[in-house]
Amino acid sequence: MRSDEPFDTGPVDEHDTPAEVDAAFRTLRRVAFGHVAVFAGVVTIVPLLAAALGWWSQGRLFGGMSPMFAMTAFGLYVFFFVVCLAAATLSNAVEERMLGGPGREAHHEDGAAPP
Repeated sequence: MRSDEPFDTGPVDEHDTPAEVDAAFRTLRRVAFGHVAVFAGVVTIVPLLAAALGWWSQGRLFGGMSPMFAMTAFGLYVFFFVVCLAAATLSNAVEERMLGGPGREAHHEDGAAPP
């Protein structure tokens, strides 16, 4: 290390090019817009069903709950969890695949590149 360097950056053996980072960003943006569209569509459907179908808000299920109340109280939370899990899983997979990392150049014991 030279004395005029403020700190040691250590061995750097891999860099992501600006084009790779830009491509990953655009892909992740498309993934995010897709998940937002699905989220907004499902959240918009609940009040539309109440306006279009009388049984959606007038019918009774277990415990005297209407289908709309049951969907709002329970179904939407399950849906939110599934959408969040899907978005996180897909985004992590896309980023890991498109950008470099320690496992990107690693080889298996048989010498083949990882999938």
